[in-house]
Amino acid sequence: MDLQSLLIHKNSTILEALVKLNALRNISRLILFVINKENAVIGSLTDGDIRRSLAKYADLDLQVGSICNYDFAYELENKNNRFIQLSEYNKNNIKILPILDHQKRLVRIIDLVKTRAVLPMECMIMAGGRGKRLSPLTDKMPKPMLPLGGKPIIEHNIDRLISFGITKFYISLKYLGQQIQDYFGDGSKKGVQIEYVWEDEPLGTAGALSLVPEFKTDHVLLMNSDLFTNIDFEDLYLNILNKEGDMIVASTEYKVDVPYAVFETNGSDVKSFKEKPTFRYQSNAGIYILKKELVDEIPKNEFYDITTLMDKLVEDGKKLLYNPILGFWIDIGKPVDYDHAQEFIKHIS
Repeated sequence: MDLQSLLIHKNSTILEALVKLNALRNISRLILFVINKENAVIGSLTDGDIRRSLAKYADLDLQVGSICNYDFAYELENKNNRFIQLSEYNKNNIKILPILDHQKRLVRIIDLVKTRAVLPMECMIMAGGRGKRLSPLTDKMPKPMLPLGGKPIIEHNIDRLISFGITKFYISLKYLGQQIQDYFGDGSKKGVQIEYVWEDEPLGTAGALSLVPEFKTDHVLLMNSDLFTNIDFEDLYLNILNKEGDMIVASTEYKVDVPYAVFETNGSDVKSFKEKPTFRYQSNAGIYILKKELVDEIPKNEFYDITTLMDKLVEDGKKLLYNPILGFWIDIGKPVDYDHAQEFIKHIS
């Protein structure tokens, strides 16, 4: 969105403000930000403010500086990658949160109807795999680009990450990766930055992290591109923060039903048994948050799986956490998974 369309000088009239408000598109609340001659934002102006003024004064020529809200909510520009919690703003029914620089000039806005959080993380999405098990669907199209509910699988993930305030992405590419790069470009159409990391040889589930010259955030989110999930990324981030973890892994429950009685034994003696028990395990869901200094542990441009790094963390006595996904999660690895995801998406909003 062009930020100039949201700005109006304090000496402008209510009629001029109405014209600007009427031209706004793709924003969840009709709002303008009132500026002074130094272009500093001094107040906010909504269609409600204008209606109340017209009901009281019936004057379209009043200056907006006389009716705007000077006690408006805002955040200062997040140059230190500070975590912004939006829950309090939501409680107060604030829909548009302006982000200002230290001269109080408008830098960007956060649309709280579309944005669930503002997480201070850069993200790498692993999208270089061949997807052989989904052949022939993947013979001419990379698996992350397979359509799901009208858009590619990977786009569902990127859009959800954007809704949690993530604006810098790296996408690792190899097999038919040019299709992905051509589709998303530099990310500007979605209001984000996307850079691409090309793997000359397969680098495993974490090796591509070593090809990024420098991550600018304290934590890095790494995820597979072929997942379909409504995971709460804010919950995942708060967990590693509050529990002071070095890495956190999103997990999904894996259930094993044993169709026979299972014995608990001592030598050849049966001490007890369970008839047809069910065992539940937390298994790796392919989504990780790690401290950025752990990227230095990954050898440059070599095959390296994230599970190798997880093993090293445990061996070194560092804190590896898991966080169960409470919503849905589908790993689209086989045709049956893809069919399941295609059917499932028909029944969600």
